[in-house]
Amino acid sequence: MKKTLLFTAISQAVLVFTGCKTTHTPAVTGDNSMTSLDWSGTYSGILPCADCDGIETLVQLNPDKTYTLKRKYLGKSDKVYSGSGTFSWNKEGSRITLSGDKPGIYQVGENKLVHLDGDGNKITGQLAEKYLLMKQLNGLTEKYWKLTELMGKPVTKSATMAREPHLILRTEGNRVNAHGGCNSLMGTYELMPENRISFGQMAGTLMACPDMTVEDQLKKVLEMADNYNLDGDKLVLNRAKMAPLARFEAVYLR
Repeated sequence: MKKTLLFTAISQAVLVFTGCKTTHTPAVTGDNSMTSLDWSGTYSGILPCADCDGIETLVQLNPDKTYTLKRKYLGKSDKVYSGSGTFSWNKEGSRITLSGDKPGIYQVGENKLVHLDGDGNKITGQLAEKYLLMKQLNGLTEKYWKLTELMGKPVTKSATMAREPHLILRTEGNRVNAHGGCNSLMGTYELMPENRISFGQMAGTLMACPDMTVEDQLKKVLEMADNYNLDGDKLVLNRAKMAPLARFEAVYLR
């Protein structure tokens, strides 16, 4: 009788323990963005905007799953909107959701974040490829280079300029995104040993502005430049051993 009772008690305990295990959510395993990518760091880019020139966005992801988010609505205000909080991964370990009042859902890729819609789906349409934030890497690429000097003369944003002249070298596709003050400029570039650089032919929008001197000279400089000097947040484009063609300064959201 005692053996029967003991066997019954053990059987019930095993059933309870087994039942508890079946309700446990398995941990994420295998290779995915969360486990195999160096995802912590700072990502930046300009996201599309319905009523402004673009949303300059910076997302800092920390190893402890906290984040800092900064946004500036270009063409509307110089104010920078900041927020912070925590973020969580989905069960597949492929995307993150930032806490707070709809700060964003992002697909995490190699050195990039893809901004998703409110349901966590990829945004489609003509602007789909622009919903991208690239990781800021040390060096030349993925930085906003503000033009400060051109052909030996200082450059400042004038009242007739739509935006300040600048240059961004994207790692993806070796693309150049720039602005001459009046028009957006697009093209490609190639980096070579010994600080050599080559720019492809630049294309752009065709707006006419009262003074396009800076823009025309910037396009010419990009066609001429064959090497560069990089010193922290200072970039200089040169041709052979001539005087510097253009000077730039890295600008970050503050």
